[in-house]
Order: sequence, then structure tokens, then C-alpha cells
Amino acid sequence: MDANVVKKWSSSNEIISTVQASLRLLFMAVFLGSLLMWIMAPTNTYKQSWLPSILAKLNSTYFEPKQGARLLIYTLPILFVAAMGCFYLHMGKKLKNDKMERNPRFASWKKPVLIKGPLGIVSRVELAFLIMFIALLAWTFATYISNYFAKINPNSAAAQGEKVWQSKLDSAALILGLVGNICLAFLFFPVTRGSSLLPLVGLTSENSIKYHTWLGNITMTLFTTHGICFIIYWVVTNELSQMLKWDKIGVSNLAGEIALVAGLAMWLTTIPRIRRKFFELFFYTHYLYIIFMIFFILHVGISFCGMMLPSFYLFVVDRYLRFLQSRRNVRLLSARVLPCETLELNLGKSLGLSYNPLGIMFINVPSISKLQWHPFSITSSSNLEPNKISIVIKSEGSWTKKLYQMLSSPSPLDRLEVSVEGPYAPASKDFLRYDTLVMVSGGSGITPFISIIRELIYMSTKLNSKAPKVILICAFKNSSELTMLDLIFPISGTPSDNSNLQLQIEAFVTREKEPKIDNIKPIKAIKFKPHAKDAPLSSILGPKHWLWLGMIIASSFVIFLILLGIITRYYIYPIDHNSNIIFSTTWRSVINVLVICICIVMTASAAVFWNKRQNDIETSQVQNMEGTTGSPSSYDMELGSHPSQSLSQATNVHYGRRPNLRRMLLEYNGSSINVFASGPKRLRQEVATICSSSLADNLHFESLSFSW
Repeated sequence: MDANVVKKWSSSNEIISTVQASLRLLFMAVFLGSLLMWIMAPTNTYKQSWLPSILAKLNSTYFEPKQGARLLIYTLPILFVAAMGCFYLHMGKKLKNDKMERNPRFASWKKPVLIKGPLGIVSRVELAFLIMFIALLAWTFATYISNYFAKINPNSAAAQGEKVWQSKLDSAALILGLVGNICLAFLFFPVTRGSSLLPLVGLTSENSIKYHTWLGNITMTLFTTHGICFIIYWVVTNELSQMLKWDKIGVSNLAGEIALVAGLAMWLTTIPRIRRKFFELFFYTHYLYIIFMIFFILHVGISFCGMMLPSFYLFVVDRYLRFLQSRRNVRLLSARVLPCETLELNLGKSLGLSYNPLGIMFINVPSISKLQWHPFSITSSSNLEPNKISIVIKSEGSWTKKLYQMLSSPSPLDRLEVSVEGPYAPASKDFLRYDTLVMVSGGSGITPFISIIRELIYMSTKLNSKAPKVILICAFKNSSELTMLDLIFPISGTPSDNSNLQLQIEAFVTREKEPKIDNIKPIKAIKFKPHAKDAPLSSILGPKHWLWLGMIIASSFVIFLILLGIITRYYIYPIDHNSNIIFSTTWRSVINVLVICICIVMTASAAVFWNKRQNDIETSQVQNMEGTTGSPSSYDMELGSHPSQSLSQATNVHYGRRPNLRRMLLEYNGSSINVFASGPKRLRQEVATICSSSLADNLHFESLSFSW
């Protein structure tokens, strides 16, 4: 490469690194400032000094004072970080630093510390943040209790016609709701799949689902206790009619009860046994979050929603963009049907769509269900296969079984209508920082690792760069499942694809003591004939996705503030101050929610429309590359009891036993070894236990699983 080009590239990287470092400092300052406000919120200092000062400075006819203060204190900082975080991530795509040095001290914080408890596999850093969050809840509750109870005495209780314990019960019920609102403020962050906040802290949406579960359980525990305490209070004070109260001003009890019932319905279906056995019930019931959020806002009023608004605002932006993407049918090019009731689907994608390994995408097949969306691991590499994206689907539930039956039937389909949301992948290739990658899988848990291996194949063959050594330890129930190893290569793969990659595969067939090849059917590959309107999968916001997302977040919120100011000044304010009528809290909340939705829809739709032309150009390019598609056909691929010839030299197959993971993992030497575990819960726990032992200081553990 020319010396001037190298120098220019190096200088550009230095500038980007400097800007990113500055943004990280800015994000940390905003985070610490927000944290300080959260800590001080329940104190008398905040109520009697800080808040009155803020309200005095924000006194305006354009914003209701309390709403304006909460938007400034709680909403604006988070949305600012989310918008600027998009700019940060966009710059990060240009910065090639996947092999940056690891910090050994920080790596030790990622080791598992809780493994078999109700929280699942929890690392040290996760436990530390969980303890800090619980401490924040405990501090808030204790401070509120202390301040509220200090004002309750026999005289004050008698003035209300109550006993002291009844007044304290009333206050405690209110405080439980206030603390629950803190949990609700974080509830939607983990499920905002396209959020910029998760990549900023090194998280992905699929690995953050457990945080959503934790927060949901705490939120519903607090809100349920909040509701029960108020019902008891109303019973003992002979005011049970308060349950039907929907005041024009202030809190609406009935709206809160409707929200609580919707929340309880969702919460009950998340019980693991119910979720596994009745997944569709769990899936459909979760749409009640719409009812829950609407009536929660009507319950407390929009002025009090500044704390929970940022996460829900970002979720609505993400949900609307996902809706727009899901409206398009994606070109399904081909499929491979394996004898172990497993499918590989190959979909067309635009050349501009790139993603990192370990990603997922959500699939909808309208002919099976128009409402159900299911997540599957992406097995392709956007570098190795620039015009195709692949997923692997194991036939385990009713939805996947129907799909397998459709594609494995003797008469192949001409076309299968498919819609996609995603892909969602990590922001960086952290696994490249290690000398050795050890991947432990059970059954279909092998699928996330295929994308890593294909990416390393690209690195070692196309770029001629050194790739980490790969050791794949996979356990299968029977010989037919060995065919999943053939998915390591794409259909266009050649026997020499792994020639430069150090790949070692240890496959264990646990329920058979010897190969059984008589009943194994060959792999069937199916070619589809896509409809002319089927488009290759592309980013809904184009190659500069993060920049457009940041502009949507910033512009929609600014427009919301402008419209809210105009409506308040020229519609709400005259009613409140120039007449005997006080503007309804409910209607104020409804107007705010409608304006938020309108602003998000306008800005997101405009961004999508602007990028549609570029996506159409890429669609034409992909269609030209594909050429004229003939009639659909199917053909058989030969397969024995072992993986294909291209993998035979790297593969050792063991029958009739399980892998001795402790011996195998601890025998690997090296200063940087990354151990992935994917598959059944017991297998991931076993690997986590080994990696957390004192003998495994050189092993860094990552668990890959979906908590759906």
C-alpha cells in the first residue's frame, strides 16, 4: 500500500479515536449527572431547594412547569446520549480496531460468579451493577419512607380521619409506586433492538433479555404491592369506591388498575414453565404492553412520566422502524433441508448491508402466522457472502415444525413469502482479540458459531491475515445431527475454504455407540423462484443507519418540544388561566402521547423514504447479479455418517459418550482464550462453572442463548 495512503488512513483513525474518547468523557459526565439527580430525587434537599429553583427558572407559558422540569432532568440527558451515541457508533464503523489489546483486569470482571441461581449465569460486573441498582431502589424507598413518616403523627392522622398506621400504609403504598417507576424507567432499554445505548456499553439486544426479565419481575412486584396496599387502605378506611375514581385532575385510580391487570397478565405468562409450554400465549399476551403503558400514563399523568419516557420513547422509535422494515417481503433464494429436522434459509441481501458475526434476525412467515416473529442466529458472513444472508432453524416448536414440513415435502414450493426484522449484531468483533476460540455447543446451539467460522475463513483466505485458532466442541444426540457440521460452509463453499484456518472439531454423538448411516437421508437443497416484488434484505435506513437513527431521535424530540410548546401556550394555557375550567390531566396526557407518536412517525417515515431510492438501486444491482431465475428445483447432496470431505481432516467424531469438558477446557494453554457456550441451559452452566474456577484464569467465558 502507498505510504501516503497509509499515513492518511492512520491520521484519520487518530482523529476518530480522539473524537470517540471525547464523546466517552461527555457520556460519562452526563451519566454521572443523571445518577446524581436520581440519588437526590427522594431527599428534602431536592424537594425544598433544587426543584423549586429549577421550576422558577423554567416558569413559562409554553410548558407546564413540572413536566418541563422532568423533561430537562430525566428525559433530555438520556435522549442526548442516545442521539450522540449514534454518531459515536457511526464513526466506530470506520475505525478498524477489532484487535485492540484486552484489559486483563476488566476481563476478570466478566467471569461468571452466579451460575445455577434463579438469575441464570451472572458475571461479576453484572452482579455489581445489579447490587448498585438494588441499592438505588433501597435508598429511594428508605429516604421516601423516612421523609413521609416524619410528617405523620396522631394529630395529622386524626385530621384526615385516620389512624397513624393507616396514614403510614397510604404513604407506603404511594412510595412503592414511586420506586416501581424507577424500574419502569429502565424496562424498555433491553428490548429496544436497534438502540444505540446497548452497543455503547458493549451489549446486544438478545443478550440483554435477561435484564428485561429482572426489571420486569421487580417492576411488577412493586406495582402489585403498590396496588394491594392501596386496596387494603381503601377497605380499612371504608373508601373502596376509590377504586373506580377517575378524577379530571391528578391521579386516576381506575386507569392504574387497568394498567396493573394488563401487567399481571403479561407477568403470569412469563413463568418459565408456562412460557415454554404455551409460547404463543406468552407471545400474544405481551402485546398488552400497549394497554399497560397507555393506562399507566393516564394513571399518573404525563407530567410525572419524564423519568420513564426516554426508554419508552426510544422503544417506540425502534418499534416503528421495525414495522416499516417488516412490511417488505424479502427474497428467499434457497434452502437446505437436513435429515435432523433442521433448515438453512438463504435470503438475498443488498451489498451495502454489513453485520458482524453472532447476530440474529427475526423471521415471519405469513402462511404459518401473520403475527408470530421468531429470532434465529445468522450463520452467514457479510464479507464472505456479500449478497446473501443465512439462518438455521431447528424444528422444535409448533411454528418451526410447520415450516420444516412445508419445505421437506416431496413437492418443493415455488416461493415462500418471508418478512424480516434485523439483522441485529454486536457492534464489534471482540472475539478477534483472542489467540484461541473454544466453542462449546449442544444440538442446534452450534448455529451462532457458524458465522464466526465463516468470518475467520474470509479473514484467512481473502485477506491473508492471521485468524484465531478455532476449537469446536459439539454434542449431538444422534448421527443425523452431524449433518449440521456441513452448514459451516455456504452452498458455494469449496473443500479448500478452511485451508488457512486452524480449525479443530470434536463432535460427540451421545445416544449412539456406533455410526448409523442406513437411515440418514441426504441433504436436500431447494432453489426458489422469488417474486419480482420480493426485495433483498437491506437496512431500513441505508448504509449510514446510525447517522439517520440519531437524526430521527434528535429531530423528532425537538419537533415534539416545539409542538408541545405551541399547544400549551395557545390551547392549554388559556383554558387553565383565563377561565374557571382546569384542563383535564387525562386529555393533557392523550395530547402529549399523540404528539410524540406523530413526531416519531413523521421523522422516521421521512428518513426511510429518503433512503428508499438508494435501497431500490441496490435491489436492482442484486437482481442483475442473480440473473434470470429458472424454475424451482431440488437436488440431493451426498452425506455419510461423518461431516463432508472438506471437514473430515479437521473433525474427530466420538460415539456413545459426552465430552469431558473440564479436562478438555483446562488443558488448553494460552494467555487469551475465549470460551463460548451455546445450547441447553445445563451445558452453559457446566462450562460457566469450569471457567469460573481458579484453575481457569486464562479462560474468558461468554454464554450465548435466547431467553424467549
